[in-house]
This record gives sequence, C-alpha cells and structure tokens, in this order.
Amino acid sequence: MDRPILAAQLYTIREFTQTAADFAASLQKIRDIGYTAVQVSAIGPIPHQEVWDIVSDLGLTVCNTHIGFDKLQSDLDDVIAQHKLWQTRHVALGSMPEEFRTAEEDSYKRFAAIANQIGEKLYAHDLTFSYHNHNFEFVRFGTGATARTGLDVIYEETDPRYVQAEIDTYWVQHGGGDPAAWIVKMKDRMPVVHLKDMVILNGEQTMAEVGEGNMNFPAILAACQEANVEWYAVEQDICQRDPFESLRISFENLNAMGYR
Repeated sequence: MDRPILAAQLYTIREFTQTAADFAASLQKIRDIGYTAVQVSAIGPIPHQEVWDIVSDLGLTVCNTHIGFDKLQSDLDDVIAQHKLWQTRHVALGSMPEEFRTAEEDSYKRFAAIANQIGEKLYAHDLTFSYHNHNFEFVRFGTGATARTGLDVIYEETDPRYVQAEIDTYWVQHGGGDPAAWIVKMKDRMPVVHLKDMVILNGEQTMAEVGEGNMNFPAILAACQEANVEWYAVEQDICQRDPFESLRISFENLNAMGYR
C-alpha cells in the first residue's frame, strides 16, 4: 500500500474551530505544523461549502469525519452530499449513544443492527462507515474462552463492508485491551486509526502526545502497517498544554519514527 498519511483530528482543537474565521486560522496553523490532512470533527455550524473552500485553499485533504448518530439516522442525504463535496469516502461515528451502553449484550446487538443499516446505505454511495471506540465497549459478556467484549459484538454482528473500525489506541489501552492486537484484528477493515499516547499523571491515566507516554508505539505502528491503515489521525481529547503544540509534538515524534 502507499505510505500512510498523518492527519490532525480537529476534535483536539475544537475550542478553536467554532466560527469560519477561527476554523480558517486554526487550519493554517495545522498546515504550518506540516499536516496535509485533517479529520473534521466537532466544528461549529459552518456551511459545507465554506468548510471545503478553506480546506482546499490550504491544500489540505479531509481523510474522514465524525458525524452524530442522530444526523446519520435523520439526514443521511446531507451527510452523503457533504462527503462528496469534501472528496472523502470515510464517515465515522465517534461513539454510540448512552442508551446502548448497558451491561446487556443485547444492547450492543441492537446498536450493531442499526449501524449495519446506516453503513449499507452509505456503501451504496461508495462511502464507508466506521465506529470509533472508547473504553466502555470493553465490558465483557460471558465467562472464560467464550466471553466477548462489547467491541467484539459490534464488529462480529456487522458486515465488514458496512461497518468498519476506527480504533483509538489510548481508549483500547484504557479499556484493558491490546491496541496493536486490535489493529491487526481489523486488518483491511480500518481506513483511519486514532493515535494518542498514555502517561500516568498524579496517579491517573492521562492522554499524552504520541511518543511522550508509555504505550508501545513501535508495535502499534507495525500493526497499522500490517492492517493496511491508510490514515494515521493524531488526536488528544484533553491536552496538558496548548493543543496546537500537542499536535506539533506528536507530528514531530511520528516523523522521527519514520511516518511522515
């Protein structure tokens, strides 16, 4: 496959993308760091065309998006038009709604059925649909060798053509999973991965820039290559410093690892 492309997940700088002017200024900073792609997520109510004008004028690519669950169910035509305009094939859901996050396996099965329907509709328009995990999906159902997690249920109960993965390395680790193993498990089913590191701060698990924490990133990046991941999206939900500086540190560390 072609060398993967580093992208900035705009959720990291969500406080600076709520107006068109701030969005443009923020993307200029992203471009100046050296990123050539972005994942559009948690931006303000900026018209699709205006977003595209800003992105394309800066020579950036939209690798994928995060779209809300309600929007995916109620206005899929607009989602399809938006992605066609932005010249990206990849739609993702950032998290399942609270109503499905129960201790019952059937809740995950119900969510999987709905996700499969959404993905099938997007697939008909040559778009992909991916699910982004957190830690709560690592609830276990059953015991022993037959037990499976909620994340297992989501991917095992859906068609790989219709529901793909957007594995988040930090949240897999936080849930007690092995990020590299999960990435390989999703081989050829994951166009975009979320990269963030983990450090212990004041005795608590805390997000860190890639390469500044304790996670096994050589293994994670090798797994991404094995799984044929196209885009490496750098994200930090919570930063300990200016979020643009966090994105810069991750970018430079990944470059040092050979992944520019």
